[in-house]
Amino acid sequence: MTKHDMSNVKVGILAGGLGSRLSEETDVRPKPMVEIGDMPILWHIMKIYSHYGFKDFSIALGYKGEYIKRWFREHFSVSGSISIGTRNGSCVQHTPDCVPDWNVDLVETGTKAGTGGRIKKLSSWLGDQTAMVTWGDGVADIDIAALLAFHKSHGKLATLTAVRPPARYGHLEFDGDLITEFNEKPQIGEGWINGAFFVLEPEVMNYIDHEEEMFEQRPLSRLAADGQLMAYRHTSFWQCMDTMREKQVLNEFWASGKAPWKIWKDEKRESAFDWEQGVHRNGAGAALAGARS
Repeated sequence: MTKHDMSNVKVGILAGGLGSRLSEETDVRPKPMVEIGDMPILWHIMKIYSHYGFKDFSIALGYKGEYIKRWFREHFSVSGSISIGTRNGSCVQHTPDCVPDWNVDLVETGTKAGTGGRIKKLSSWLGDQTAMVTWGDGVADIDIAALLAFHKSHGKLATLTAVRPPARYGHLEFDGDLITEFNEKPQIGEGWINGAFFVLEPEVMNYIDHEEEMFEQRPLSRLAADGQLMAYRHTSFWQCMDTMREKQVLNEFWASGKAPWKIWKDEKRESAFDWEQGVHRNGAGAALAGARS
């Protein structure tokens, strides 16, 4: 399946929860806006999807949703160079190539809605078709194209990504009181957990009954009982950001230059040729006369 085959599939991201276990950060901003490096984790998640050709996003807002609205309006509007006419007040933005080509709906879903309620409120934005949904606090080196192909292959209503996350603490093996094995960050061997990165058919909305319902409780249980829930097993990197320790882990990965979820390539802001010729380009790629001669 190519990127073009998937271009009509929209992505919903839930970004409205309180994030109470990360209160050191979320007292002033919603959890999806907590930064890895110098960019919100929400941006990292969107970059994972857009790497595979998905550029239409609907983001469910709730707690401090105005913060997310301001960021999207302000961050991209100040990226790159601008040309200002001091007499006539004209302003031309020269958008650099590194600015992603995304269509983003910032959808108010209320402060009291549960994850199920937020998904249902996104349904009219996601359209009457297959859609992808994830939480706004977890990253992975997941192959989104393979995930979607798996979902299409089984014909059920819902697919969740099953993961085995790193343990929060070191894992010990004993022989009596003798430690025979120590693993600082092993994979949990006992089972799989819900790692989000869902693929959903429109009929899934019928399993969500009320606004405050949590999707990972009764709706997923009912889907499983009806034989309509499948697991896509993701065996490599996955990490959520629920605590300050997990934020630190993700930032350490990013600072190392070897973040496993960074599957995209960085774009050049403007080509070296453009700079040499004194040319800048607008958001549509049209050449504009530069300030330098």
